[in-house]
Amino acid sequence: MMENKTVYSLMASCAAGLEELVGQEVKSFGGSDVEHVRGLVTWKGDLEAVYRACLWSRYASRVFLVLSDFPAANEDALYEGALQISWSLHMDVDTTFAVDCSLHQSAIQHSGFAALRVKDAVVDQFRKSCKERPSVSVVRPGIRIRASVYKDHATLALDLSGESLHRRGYRKEGGSLAPLKESLAAGIVALAGWTPEAPQDTVFLDPMCGSGTILIEAAMMFGDAAPGLSRSYFGFTGWKGHDKSLWDTLVDEAIEREEAGLEREWPLMLGYDADPRAVAVARSNIENACYEDRIVIKQGQLARLRRPAAQGLMVVNPPYGERLSEHDQAEQLHRALGRICREELSEWRVGVFTSNPDFGDRMGIKWSKTHRMYNGSINCRLFCGTVEHSEQQGFQWRLTEEKGPDEGIAFANRLRKNCKKMLKWARREGIQCFRVYDKDLPEYNVSVDLYEKWIQVQEYAAPDSVDESVARRRFQQCLHQIRHLFGVRRDRVFLKIRRKQKGKTQYQKQGSRQKMHTVREGGCYFLVNFTDYLDTGIFLDHRNIRLKIAREAKGKRFLNLFAYTGTATVHAAVGGAESTTTVDLSGNYLNWARMNLALNGFGGLAHATVQADCMKWLAEDRSEYDLIFVDPPTFSNTKKERRVFDVQRDHRLLIEKAVARLAEGGLLLFSTNFRRFQMDASIEKYYAVRNISRSSIPVDFTRNNRIHHCWEIRRR
Repeated sequence: MMENKTVYSLMASCAAGLEELVGQEVKSFGGSDVEHVRGLVTWKGDLEAVYRACLWSRYASRVFLVLSDFPAANEDALYEGALQISWSLHMDVDTTFAVDCSLHQSAIQHSGFAALRVKDAVVDQFRKSCKERPSVSVVRPGIRIRASVYKDHATLALDLSGESLHRRGYRKEGGSLAPLKESLAAGIVALAGWTPEAPQDTVFLDPMCGSGTILIEAAMMFGDAAPGLSRSYFGFTGWKGHDKSLWDTLVDEAIEREEAGLEREWPLMLGYDADPRAVAVARSNIENACYEDRIVIKQGQLARLRRPAAQGLMVVNPPYGERLSEHDQAEQLHRALGRICREELSEWRVGVFTSNPDFGDRMGIKWSKTHRMYNGSINCRLFCGTVEHSEQQGFQWRLTEEKGPDEGIAFANRLRKNCKKMLKWARREGIQCFRVYDKDLPEYNVSVDLYEKWIQVQEYAAPDSVDESVARRRFQQCLHQIRHLFGVRRDRVFLKIRRKQKGKTQYQKQGSRQKMHTVREGGCYFLVNFTDYLDTGIFLDHRNIRLKIAREAKGKRFLNLFAYTGTATVHAAVGGAESTTTVDLSGNYLNWARMNLALNGFGGLAHATVQADCMKWLAEDRSEYDLIFVDPPTFSNTKKERRVFDVQRDHRLLIEKAVARLAEGGLLLFSTNFRRFQMDASIEKYYAVRNISRSSIPVDFTRNNRIHHCWEIRRR
């Protein structure tokens, strides 16, 4: 066959943001006159350039050969323009075909009818010349015709790719609801800085690899593998201009290049995912792509990520969180990713692909470049930069030595005395959130808690014998002395008024604005809210219990009942729990618990959260747990289920149900804040019970040794 040197007008479509990459590719394939607009690259090239684009393009979605463009103000004009093309140059009467149509700002309103008119033109032309008509086939037709109309101008082209080029053939199923298209993943990898010339000692890492697409595309790029080599179908195979000899030559060349690439010294390519299902899918995809000896996939939580080598490139596509609750978790996961990068991957290059530009700002990494890209219709960003190491500087309180206001001097003296003692203790023990004043003086009936660099002041309702104006004046004296002693602005001091609550009012939001702050405890990070709830999200008096859970949890299955914001769950996870289950009836608090887990780099099936009434759930659940924490409310009223829980009345049944879920040798920790609580005597008859209330109350709460009660309970 004579070599075809015809120069064709060509187009390549791609995801918005990849146009420059596609333009660079087509130039390397021998294309010329390259131009691009959003999502489309136009160029000129011969048949070899066409084939190379179909075989080698990593970033294009489809390759089109332009047949004609003409004015088309309506469907009739579209028909007439299609009729002018000599279709017999491209197909025979026995060639099946299909027509697709896209409309943009066009007077033509119906894409299906527009495609039908183009089909009619093809059929009518063959019927007139051959007395026969070609057949339409929507599944792998001999040729696929693409009609696109922009305003009043139409372009007709042959789709030489046939199916989208992102379908490399290695991915049988996705590991997530919306896996990245292979072409987009390749673009992310390239823009993040990965090249075939990457040094062998540079690790390529994806710590949340999902179905493994980013890793596979990086491997194909490094190994000089043609993305289209494993495809079984291209749109040009039924085209009359197809040169099978030329195509076979290019395929043979691609095979030789891939084999040579596999002979190279490869860097370590490493992927993790928390979800075992995603890990299984990734391994299957990697095996299909024949890179099982080049890519290592392991199940692992982001929280466990450690520096694998001195230098490397991390490219990651964290969960987007398109739904509101998932958005909250995704934001905290990005913050965890940024913190872990700063701690473990200093001097590494990173590329983070995310749907929310604000998430990039939350990560605390100085980005050198940002690329705007689209994942389908989702407007995304690829943030690229080099991680700078940063040692977290813990906040330290400094007390002023200057004399404060005269009013409230007794409170000021006691607060100063307490702070000198407690600040020294907290620094020694590595504690960031603690109480420094707990209603020490009867006339100053407040508590003062320090949360990192923030202060919460709680005023307790004064007895009826104290005039309201006097109580109000004393509270103002407390505030003046607190601000003076700590030298803080008003926006770092938060005020609460505590009164006896009924029913669920103690858990209701107090306002519409939700502002979260991050605090630390025992190697964990927690979100606290000083403004919208009566409690902040972490009970400081339970600190010792949480630290005990962290010590006990390694390798164990942990259950947290009446879990509130999941702080005990996070301690168990950080302590090395094999799995955690967090149960609470409140959707708000469960979402908070998920955010706390994400903030610490935990998620997936190993850390389940269940919205349910705990008593009912215990009756239905049949799982076993090695460590269980039960901290029920004193009283709760569930309107929907018409159930009332009273801890004094119902604790025996609750403990029996919980112990029934204990594995052999397991431990149940039962805690209650009901001060007049009396443990049912029959509990000690059937179970091994040890009262650990004294050791469970932290130093900063020893003034009130009945603030909670706590027991260890085991099977005899």
